[in-house]
Amino acid sequence: MNEIISTTGAPGAIGPYSQAVKAGGFLYVSGQLPLDPATGAFAGDDIASQTRQSLTNIKAIVDAAGMTLTDVVRVGVFLKDMNDFAAMNAVYGEFFTENCPARAAVEVARLPKDALVEIECVAHKA
Repeated sequence: MNEIISTTGAPGAIGPYSQAVKAGGFLYVSGQLPLDPATGAFAGDDIASQTRQSLTNIKAIVDAAGMTLTDVVRVGVFLKDMNDFAAMNAVYGEFFTENCPARAAVEVARLPKDALVEIECVAHKA
């Protein structure tokens, strides 16, 4: 049975989807834009502040599911501009410091609300 995970610590979904779904021992977290849940606005105009907010949103959702970032096994990063990779990666390294999850990072043509980054993940608690 699937369990819908929802928290006010991350922005609500902007479409017909859930913040996350727990199924079969895994947590599937929907792509998180860099929106501050308190204001609904972007956390900043640069890739570092937007990456930090997207990962803060992911952490809030993972926490709400009774897991931690150490339970994250895969991350997908969608960048508006691959030239932002190094700055995104520096902030990412603040959240994932050891036993890092598998990851893909790709440049995309456009993201919702014209964000610079969107990040999704899958977690599993052994």
